[in-house]
Amino acid sequence: MKIKQLSVFLENRPGQLSAPIRALAEAKINISTLCLADTKEFGILRLIIEEHHRAKTVLEQAGYALNECEVLAVEIPDRPGGLAEMLEVVSAKRVNLSYMYAFSCGQSGRAMLVLRFDDPDRAISELTEAGMNIVSDSAVLFGPKQAKN
Repeated sequence: MKIKQLSVFLENRPGQLSAPIRALAEAKINISTLCLADTKEFGILRLIIEEHHRAKTVLEQAGYALNECEVLAVEIPDRPGGLAEMLEVVSAKRVNLSYMYAFSCGQSGRAMLVLRFDDPDRAISELTEAGMNIVSDSAVLFGPKQAKN
């Protein structure tokens, strides 16, 4: 249920985002989803990639500093209050959420969140107990129709 995410550290100046994306494209590595966050001096490109080990090698060989961590993908209702309900569970159980981002999963009435917790195992337990759907690695990467179980 935990998903590997790569975080690539980039200088915050023109052209810095296209280079790692081009390196992955030239290696024929597809990006499933991404998020870009920035500060005045640097950016963090967060990537979920099917072939994360190969992507990590490609990016390291291209000279990028990066980090690998585990995140969760949680499916929530795509309606007013869907996100609030999930956050209320996290807050009530005092599970620390570091950051999150969302992407379209192509299922009607559902939204997908990628969440980074300090303690992902505890987050899995608390969210599952509350009836939240934590999706598998393959469902995030390949979509629900092509998911490998």
